[in-house]
Amino acid sequence: QVQLVESGGGLVQPGGSLRLSCTASGSIFSIYAMGWYRQAPGKQRELVAAISRGGTTNYADFVKGRFTISRDNAKNTGYLQMNSLQPEDTAVYYCNVDRRYDTVVAARFGSWGQGTQVTVSS
Repeated sequence: QVQLVESGGGLVQPGGSLRLSCTASGSIFSIYAMGWYRQAPGKQRELVAAISRGGTTNYADFVKGRFTISRDNAKNTGYLQMNSLQPEDTAVYYCNVDRRYDTVVAARFGSWGQGTQVTVSS
């Protein structure tokens, strides 16, 4: 069973940047596809970006060109580089993994971690 810990959130001004990290333990990270998701108050959780075991990526339209998902299997860590942040990006950000890429893209998970809060405000 893999355990995941998200970190790197915080308060940033509009136009700023943050890098989120998703550190895995308890299993071999490289066998999993990984996704980043977010949930804003009063809204459903949504996919932000996904990366397959082989490095194929998929982005939600609202982050294309601003966010970059990546992974470092040697460090058992995935990342979400977020640039040009806007107030509408304010949300709790979560990561999750599965061996199946389609599961990650569809966010078909039975459990979620604590997430990390991202607040974009002046």
